[in-house]
Amino acid sequence: MSAPVACRLAKADEKARVVEFLDAHWGSHHPLVHLDDFFNHYYVHDGRLQFAFAEQAGEAVAVAGYILANERAQPDIWVSIWCAKKGCNGAGLELMAALPKLTGARVMACNNIRPKTMAFYTFLGYTAARLPHYYRLAEMDKAQFRVARVREYIRLPVTEGPALERVPDEAAPRRVFAPCEDVTPYKDLWYLARRYFRYPRQRYDVWRAPGALLVTRTVDVDGARVLRVVDYVGRPEEFSRLGAGIDALMRAEGAEYADCYCAGVAPEEMARAGFAERREDCANILPNYLTPPLYENTEYYYFTSDPAHFLMFKADGDQDRPNVEV
Repeated sequence: MSAPVACRLAKADEKARVVEFLDAHWGSHHPLVHLDDFFNHYYVHDGRLQFAFAEQAGEAVAVAGYILANERAQPDIWVSIWCAKKGCNGAGLELMAALPKLTGARVMACNNIRPKTMAFYTFLGYTAARLPHYYRLAEMDKAQFRVARVREYIRLPVTEGPALERVPDEAAPRRVFAPCEDVTPYKDLWYLARRYFRYPRQRYDVWRAPGALLVTRTVDVDGARVLRVVDYVGRPEEFSRLGAGIDALMRAEGAEYADCYCAGVAPEEMARAGFAERREDCANILPNYLTPPLYENTEYYYFTSDPAHFLMFKADGDQDRPNVEV
């Protein structure tokens, strides 16, 4: 008879044990674990290590790392790394089931789960689905596109709205903005400052409109440019107000297209913002991996414990990070 599984949070001094377990069972050296700036950004807060163990007879058989969306006593969290020793998938499931209670999390979600694990999350009571992908093409001839592969040219009209104002530094939102509490995960000002103004390895542009923040990243690709819309903090039903502002950013940056992975904003609202939906059978190719470019469409999948109020964008969790090899 096998020993019972015990689940617990990692201690502050157990980083080496986390790394040793993942090196043995993940299959490769994970950059978020082996690069100190990434590890500290994602998994360390106030001296606490944001990992949990499942153990049998004192041996670690599964580990899970999580990321805080806010500093509340009952935070919203994203699961980042989840790994079980071969033959111990049941212990991995027990750890995932125990994680909300261990962390005190109000809401738990994950960006970029493997499609084959969706049944596991559904079994645990979560909602798992494909993350929709939207795009807006620049006003140019199909033959001029260098990054996108455009077979069907679609350019939707945009709803008029306010201009986007650049947010110059992390102190500015505290003076002019209060995050919307009607969506989950709830991202507080601490999270927004840390994620977009103190991120260790790439630069973001943060923009303000009345009642909302938009985060973008411009990527240079072999002499062309792509505008990534990676986060939106506001009410989902008001996203379309930013369409004209995003269109102006595309022109200012000389971007051949803008794209946006997001769940929680209705397709009709995205269309009013000028974004067409890239479905799985779409003839157009809007590459997700750009440095270096990989000319194919990429699908993401997610889970959430709160589908009724859920809003997810590309940069949530541990996504939208540079491709760094260890």
